[in-house]
Amino acid sequence: MSRLFGSVRARATLGATLVVAVALVAAGTAVVLSLRSNLTGEAGTQAERSARAVAAELAVRTPYDKLSGLDGDDGPVQIVDEDGRLVAASDDLERISGTATADVTPQPADPDGDDDDGDSDGDSDGDDSGDDSRGSDDSGESLEPGEIARETTFSNGSATIDGDAEDYRFAAVTVETHDRGRLTVHAGAPLAAEHSAVRTALTVMLIGFPLLLAVVAGVTWLVTGRALRPVEGIRREMAAITASEDLARRVPEPATHDEIARLARTTNETLAALEASVERQRSFVADASHELRSPIASLRTQLEVAAAHPELLDLEGAVEDTVRLQHLAADLLLLARLDAGERPAGARVDLAALAREEAAGRPGVTVDAEPAEVSGSRGQLGRVLANLLDNGRRHARERVTVTVRREGGSAVLAVADDGEGVAEADRERIFERFVRLDAARSRDDGGAGLGLAIARDVAVRHGGTLTAGAAPAGGALFELRLPLAGRE
Repeated sequence: MSRLFGSVRARATLGATLVVAVALVAAGTAVVLSLRSNLTGEAGTQAERSARAVAAELAVRTPYDKLSGLDGDDGPVQIVDEDGRLVAASDDLERISGTATADVTPQPADPDGDDDDGDSDGDSDGDDSGDDSRGSDDSGESLEPGEIARETTFSNGSATIDGDAEDYRFAAVTVETHDRGRLTVHAGAPLAAEHSAVRTALTVMLIGFPLLLAVVAGVTWLVTGRALRPVEGIRREMAAITASEDLARRVPEPATHDEIARLARTTNETLAALEASVERQRSFVADASHELRSPIASLRTQLEVAAAHPELLDLEGAVEDTVRLQHLAADLLLLARLDAGERPAGARVDLAALAREEAAGRPGVTVDAEPAEVSGSRGQLGRVLANLLDNGRRHARERVTVTVRREGGSAVLAVADDGEGVAEADRERIFERFVRLDAARSRDDGGAGLGLAIARDVAVRHGGTLTAGAAPAGGALFELRLPLAGRE
């Protein structure tokens, strides 16, 4: 089952079908209940009309055998006295239920002559006694002789007339007569129309609902499949890129402005960033291999010569190559940590104190600094300043100046020299890895070309920037901007 509905398309189709099914069942139930209620109400109104018509005839002293409502054409009718005795009923009434009595044959009149025995003068004593004892019905409504109760009681039942059995809606109306006491008229209206309409509605729903759900499921399946077609195209292209390892390829972008188009654009941006990262790593590995090959080859040559001719051993040169190799390995390790996303520590560092500390062991370096605290790694920021100072001393004629100042919400550390400076076209290129300008091509004096690249990477990791420009004395100016502590 989980595999059957494992796709978004299948789950969307199932969800839409279930929602529509619940809505249809709820709407169908409401329609059936409303239809049944309306038709039952109409039958009740018809039954009440028949009952009140018979009650009106009884109120004007119409004899039972002259009542027009007892012919059975409009439905079954029962007339019951206050003792629950059936005194009159419709012709051909064979069976009845749902009324005050199940009797279908009128019972004989009481021996005391309360029935309509032709006593048209209406014995006042008997009438007064009857009026006093039946002055109010069960609901508390007081009736005068000849008056019909306003309230009507309804019930459901069945009746068989002349062999035809049907369900009926019965209405019971009370009337106070002049000569027969209080009588209750039960009249029924057939519920055949209500039953037929409800059955028809149920039949239509049982046939139509499954067809409608099938249409909803089919349309949802097609629409969802069409909507997800670009996603399948993206998946196939990503699978092809993974198999071919060609990061230059891109997934197709739909010409829409929906979530799928944004997904495709984001995927292509991710592929572009991944391609750039891979190319950068390949270039880094190639450059690192090239830079490591020279000191290792030089050191090996010196050791081989020393092994054959110990008196020719250049011990000072071997030490210098070893130190340069050690520095290069340390730079490569730091770059690897930065590329891996190493986050700097959150300690407070005073750039002014750090500048004085780094400049202390370097001749020709002057410091003009005001206190400025930043958050980060003291070791990494010290490495940035050391690289900038080494670069400045390598190109300066006489002196290197370090200044630290506050500027808005940033701390600015500037390193300026009085050398020839950096051409404007090269002010960004010098921050690339293993890049050495022509004036610094000597590996002995110019290094491996990683110092400024490391400095900028550390600055970016600390939320700052490192830029190159022209110093007032005509040399190079490097400015490191970092957010002040507490202002990030």
